[in-house]
Amino acid sequence: MKPVILFDVNETLLDLAALDPVFEAVFGDAGARQAWFGQVLQSALVLTVLERYEDFSTVAGHALTQLAQRRGIELGADDRARVAEGMKRLPCHPDVPAALRRLADAGFRMAALTNSPPAVADAQLRHAGLADSLEAILTVEIAGRLKPHQSVYTSAARALDVPIGDTLMVAAHGWDIAGAMNAGCRGAFIARPGQVPDTLFPAPDYVVQDLGGLADQLIR
Repeated sequence: MKPVILFDVNETLLDLAALDPVFEAVFGDAGARQAWFGQVLQSALVLTVLERYEDFSTVAGHALTQLAQRRGIELGADDRARVAEGMKRLPCHPDVPAALRRLADAGFRMAALTNSPPAVADAQLRHAGLADSLEAILTVEIAGRLKPHQSVYTSAARALDVPIGDTLMVAAHGWDIAGAMNAGCRGAFIARPGQVPDTLFPAPDYVVQDLGGLADQLIR
């Protein structure tokens, strides 16, 4: 039986490097984008451990404040708006559109499962031209927790009316794959530049360089 594929969005389908010019303009350092998103993920993980929920855009805003404080920079409303709007206009990685078409043609059900709030996720995937390839755009709002909380993945399976064991989580983050597999999903790790699987946890079912490689293995 073909698994129902759940795709992470930020960094997995969409290329956050497109925000580098924004961070260059605001912080004078394109590398600040990676520091910011690392803080976003750290804060999201702490919230998950504490069994608390905050909108991901709120988490991102606080992470931006922390980064500015560390660097002694005063952020204006326009600076924050540039980052927020940039998140809605990210391009997809070049391998994504063709891989999604191949998987759809092969009969796979596919949905997004993202930390991004619903309005942001919808804007992101529509801007990138991917929304029509997906059966659903699911966000952590369905569980009231951020990934990698177990309830996010089980809630997604319920929303798609499929057993959790028949889902495959696809992500470029080891923590996301670990959370999904802990909940009963299968896992596929996409080794985007700078990303490696977390060997502290069980190995993913698939480790590939891009979505084309995953499509090759699933269709085969």
